[in-house]
Amino acid sequence: MSDAGGMLEFPLVGPGGEPVDLWRTLQSHGVAELPPARVDAATRTMTITLALPGGPRVVTIGEGRPGFGRVIVAGPAPSEREADAILASVRHILRLDEDLSPFYAMIADDPDLTWAMRGAGRMTRCQSVFEEIVKTICTTNCAWSATVRMVNALVEHLGEPADGAPPTGVEGRTFPSPAAMAAADEEFYRQVVRSGYRGRYLRALAQLVVAGDVDLEWLGRATPEELSDEDLRKRLLALPGVGPYAAAHIMMMLGRDSWLILDSWTRPKYARLVGRESVPDAEIVERFQPYGRYAGLAFWLFLTRDWVED
Repeated sequence: MSDAGGMLEFPLVGPGGEPVDLWRTLQSHGVAELPPARVDAATRTMTITLALPGGPRVVTIGEGRPGFGRVIVAGPAPSEREADAILASVRHILRLDEDLSPFYAMIADDPDLTWAMRGAGRMTRCQSVFEEIVKTICTTNCAWSATVRMVNALVEHLGEPADGAPPTGVEGRTFPSPAAMAAADEEFYRQVVRSGYRGRYLRALAQLVVAGDVDLEWLGRATPEELSDEDLRKRLLALPGVGPYAAAHIMMMLGRDSWLILDSWTRPKYARLVGRESVPDAEIVERFQPYGRYAGLAFWLFLTRDWVED
């Protein structure tokens, strides 16, 4: 639905009639705050530059009237066709097509997770699977500050600018296309992005997409019946720069939550929350195994409840 000027709105409800907590969704994981998105805690909004058929548009997503989210579109008011494309992209990013009511039914008797039934559990998506994978590779074996630096450089130098975007910086620029990343030379990844060994993986991944050797976007569309979680994991592990941690992370971004993300942040955070020095991986997996295809999501929510005040 559209309002006057550059404001659009959408209902905050899932396919199963379940509630959607917009702020928890925008705060669902760290990747949500990487360019071309920016999350503002003061206004409880996400500003993001969307890649659209008619050209990039900058939008700000936040809470609207009761039961609705609001999208403010920068620049000229969008046409009806463009407004539809913007809302489709916003719904995709917020994962509003995912029915979490079965998961909520499973956690109803778990005192550690019942709080999530108020609308938590949606993990924001990037506009493309390609973007999810690139950003995940940029999180491997490095501090978060290095991840931010690498993604900022990719967006600033290779992203497509929206009308009115500043001449430098990440504001108003989309995430770069596979073609743009494939065309960049090794020197760019080494000196500008400063991506270290990841540079060759990022370039190789983009080249595979451009050549048509892999269809990454299908991985995000495929149902579990078309592609099981195990087969999806195998396909991800075959990609340049994707190891077990990255595969689990990408799977969660794609809504495949059966694998737990076990890394240098999640392991000690879990141990701290349960009051121990350390906990074996097998024990962590066993704790969340009853949630089956939602095990990874249950684990993530257990770890991140304190990210947003109840």
